[in-house]
Amino acid sequence: MRTVDLIQKKRDGLELTKEEITWLVNGYVDGSVPDYQMSAFAMAIYFKGMTTREISDLTMAMVATGEQIDLSAIAGIKVDKHSTGGVGDKVTLILAPLVASFDVPVAKMSGRGLGHTGGTLDKLESIKGYQIEVAQEDFIRQVQETGLAVIGQSDKLVKADKLLYALRDVTATVDTIPLIASSVMSKKIAAGADAILLDVTVGEGAFMKNIEDARVLARTMVELGKAVGRKTVAVITDMSQPVGTSIGNRLEILEALDILQGKGRADVTEFICELAQIMLGLANVDKSLEEVHQHLVNGAALKKFEEMVEAQGGDLEDLYRPVQVSHKVDVLAEATGTITALPALEFGLFAMKLGAGRAVKTDNLDYETGIVFHKKVGEKILAGEPLATIYANQNISENMLTDFQKNVKIEDVVIETKEIIEIIS
Repeated sequence: MRTVDLIQKKRDGLELTKEEITWLVNGYVDGSVPDYQMSAFAMAIYFKGMTTREISDLTMAMVATGEQIDLSAIAGIKVDKHSTGGVGDKVTLILAPLVASFDVPVAKMSGRGLGHTGGTLDKLESIKGYQIEVAQEDFIRQVQETGLAVIGQSDKLVKADKLLYALRDVTATVDTIPLIASSVMSKKIAAGADAILLDVTVGEGAFMKNIEDARVLARTMVELGKAVGRKTVAVITDMSQPVGTSIGNRLEILEALDILQGKGRADVTEFICELAQIMLGLANVDKSLEEVHQHLVNGAALKKFEEMVEAQGGDLEDLYRPVQVSHKVDVLAEATGTITALPALEFGLFAMKLGAGRAVKTDNLDYETGIVFHKKVGEKILAGEPLATIYANQNISENMLTDFQKNVKIEDVVIETKEIIEIIS
């Protein structure tokens, strides 16, 4: 085979065979297919797409380029969760221990954030001592003993995805459904869980900007999971505004702790309980929303989170400390009315400028900085009332406040919001 022939075949909209896809993926990993040709191939996929069969073959070819974790030593149905990304997304911090508190094992490998705000691992590393690098045998032992572990993804898993994602990031081919689906599902399949919940975000703060594309991505990933014997459900969720009230690593840990103690906002608490109910269902555990919520109120989920933090070296005293910044600046509403827009992407970028996210992989994070919103979309506010607080270790200039304010829309209308738009199973 010749790489150029496969590029041309896909460029012309033709379907590649399983053998051709496997040959190309293996060649890229062993170095015989160079970056410039794989870039051309990724761009051909961007414009011409792939059939469901091609995406399945691409996914499994990528899985085969690394180790696959065997979780069979852990009793019960192992569940995992993945989000396609968003601003202020601290859902895993609450959802994983909540599900584990019902004796359903949660064995999760997570990632870092690039752009906007930190990923789940960055948030956990804001806890003094928390270790994300855990040997596979220790990972399995921890899930056996506590029912829960959230660690960094092993470099030995899905080598093709690591290489290809870095290439896509610099060739404007990240946001195409075949490559998103194969990237996500190759990692989830290799990580070994029996059942997978996929949180497919949609809106201006997500990869998928419209509901139609989100549905296609969700259905594609569900089919990929089922094709290899993994029970898979996708939930399409709104990412037009930040998740919850906070953006920023330490701030999101504190918000997660509030929710884990039953003291969080009702809307985000209900959203996470609904996700937990779905994950429990994947493990054949039937619980009502009231029963799920009770594990937040009675401390069962919080206890499980603390057990995980301690097991991975985290300092429980540091876990509960407030943020430590040199500047706290309140942002006041400029009008009276209903908040109709808090664009997730714009506020994610604002938080990144404070140090809460990375523009490039080598950037250092300031775990303490970020934004806390006191009001969200659909809520009424009075002119002069605090809308948000900025936590920073730099002076907040008038220009920065102006940039913040210009993204807030307040109108004299009634607006309703909902986190879960659709469930695809």
